[in-house]
Amino acid sequence: MNEDYSIFRKFSSLEQALELKDLLSKNGIESKLADNTPPVDITFSGNTLQNQVEIQIKQINFETANQILEKNTEDLINQIDKDYYLFEFTDEELYEILLKSDEWNKFDYTLAQRILKQRGKSIDDDLLNSLKSERLNQLAKPDENQKPWILAGYLFSFLGGFLGLIIGYFLWTSKKTLPNGKKVYSYAENDRKHGKYIFFIGLIITPFITILKVIEQF
Repeated sequence: MNEDYSIFRKFSSLEQALELKDLLSKNGIESKLADNTPPVDITFSGNTLQNQVEIQIKQINFETANQILEKNTEDLINQIDKDYYLFEFTDEELYEILLKSDEWNKFDYTLAQRILKQRGKSIDDDLLNSLKSERLNQLAKPDENQKPWILAGYLFSFLGGFLGLIIGYFLWTSKKTLPNGKKVYSYAENDRKHGKYIFFIGLIITPFITILKVIEQF
């Protein structure tokens, strides 16, 4: 992937991703379609089935792309039926949408604001910006509890297995993209150090193990 491109949105279906790609294209923004399913689960969560399809755009286009989505969403909201499921949400559930906007589509995010305003709640730019900042801080935090994978990485590296190299490399280098396009390391600095050590141990030991196995065959 070109380093100028970052993940703009993720989708669980190709159809949704293509709709956004087409909208961006009509407004002069180039985008790339990608499948983010990794060869191994780099989050080590055991789940690679969600949000597999990515739309990637250049970071300098993030603000413009968001403005395009907002305008498109406003047009759609003006046509929405009152039986849409968000109208049954409580105030707390609607505020949850505003906080976790990255987990919801632009339509639901904007509609949640409108419903809250109709209910007499105060929704302004200061509140929305504050929620976005809070969410970015939450998402930027390193993923915790990598000890089992660190131990497994050392074990496989000392045994000369390529799996140790893979685990070490991803612990060391893996990054995640925040909703604003910024990239941060996925794991804490100490876990990343272990990943680096695991990778280089495997890099040194694996060739020797491979040579020994070849010699044993003669």
